[in-house]
Amino acid sequence: MSAAVRRASRRSLVLAGALALAGCTTPFPVGPDYRGIPTDAAPPSRWQTGEALDTAVTRKAGASATEPPAPEVRVATAELLRGWWQQFDDPLLAGLVASAQGASSSLAQAGLRIAQARTELAGAEARALPSLDASLAATRSAATFAGPVFLRTLVQGQAQASWEVDLFGAIARTREGAVARLLAREAQWQDAQVALAAEVGNAYVNLRHCQRQLELTAADARSRTETARLTAAAGSAGLEADSTVALARASAADAASRLARQRTDCDVLVKSLAVLAAREEATLRAELAAATARLPQPQRFQVDSVPAQVLRQRPDLAALERSLAAASADIGKAEAARYPSLSLAGSIGPLRSTANGTTVSATTWSIGPALTLPVFDGGRRAASVDTARVAYAAAEIEYRERVRIAVREVEEALLRLADADEREQSARDAARNYRVAFESAAVRQAAGLGNLVELEDARRSAVRADSALAELQRDRLVAWISLYRAAGGGWEAPPAATRNAPGAPR
Repeated sequence: MSAAVRRASRRSLVLAGALALAGCTTPFPVGPDYRGIPTDAAPPSRWQTGEALDTAVTRKAGASATEPPAPEVRVATAELLRGWWQQFDDPLLAGLVASAQGASSSLAQAGLRIAQARTELAGAEARALPSLDASLAATRSAATFAGPVFLRTLVQGQAQASWEVDLFGAIARTREGAVARLLAREAQWQDAQVALAAEVGNAYVNLRHCQRQLELTAADARSRTETARLTAAAGSAGLEADSTVALARASAADAASRLARQRTDCDVLVKSLAVLAAREEATLRAELAAATARLPQPQRFQVDSVPAQVLRQRPDLAALERSLAAASADIGKAEAARYPSLSLAGSIGPLRSTANGTTVSATTWSIGPALTLPVFDGGRRAASVDTARVAYAAAEIEYRERVRIAVREVEEALLRLADADEREQSARDAARNYRVAFESAAVRQAAGLGNLVELEDARRSAVRADSALAELQRDRLVAWISLYRAAGGGWEAPPAATRNAPGAPR
């Protein structure tokens, strides 16, 4: 290699190194830097549900009523989510939740969206790196220069490299948006897990409640059937009027009809739960039979009285907050497109030419910067910036609305839980006393001191009281599940949870 070629190569390497160093930073970033959610979008500093929450909420020591919200992506594993359901002391419920999550198409789709976001991030990161292409060509042609035709063979290899210098932050903003969108997709996947677990929990509780109602209805039907039998025997002996016998038979028939309807309702719920939890119906029925009509009993989990602390666990809010960050990055990306772009391109490769028995070999190379200046586009780039700003405003509005909805959902769940706790003891007392009254009426009627109408009235009151107690217990469990859903799934962030750190969402 000649001295001139060596000097040119050294100059090329120096220039390439300088531009590579410049490509590692963004000298003149444009667009807004995302600094978190707006301060005025914060939830209120306290719940607006009154003294009723004293029975449902325990405030943690040292909780600050003025702490600003900072929703973070909570990297909750399936084990952490399923762990919350262990509080219900019902292994079957926890198993159904796990089974449903393993077979859910919505979770599978959310996982695919995460994979798509990861590929988009990989593409954004690759844009900041130099690209290198290689080519090899061989041609054979005929040529003449005012003489006989001769054949020529040309063999050439070439390596081409290019590198875009991120002068105004287009590449950095693209990666920033890709990272935020990946974190948003992960939070959406977590939200889908929480929603599915709550749906399975509600279906299971409703089924257990239906089975409990079926037990009560069956016991009532047996009692009415026995009463009708005894009344018919007394009527045959002339001890009861025909109208009394007819009333007893009508009461027994009504109970049989309600029993058939209740059994059908339970069968429908079993089929629905089998589909939701991806279980064979026969297998599910066998599992349910082991503890028929047993309502799960949850332990309390602590909820702060500060919405900022509770709501930051909600993955739907975390997803919207990350979408807001991505929309902010899009503004900078669109703004950078209005400024000049600088790239470095170069190529090098050997060339070998053979003609008339003479072979010539050489090495060709080239290197140099290219500056592109936007001159006129009819306002297209400016419109792109305006579009990005509108998209950011829309994302901010959506976040504000979701925060208000989240506060309402938590408060409603807390109120319903407090209401169920307050009413449960009264419902128990009512059911016990109505049962005593029915038993007394049955004794009087058997001794001939009462009549069948009084007995049936007492029976209906006792059945209604037992049914009301069962419904209240079901409502209490549903309120717990609603609070689980409204509080973001009941899991806690791992100690080393990261957010928006380079390389974190791998």
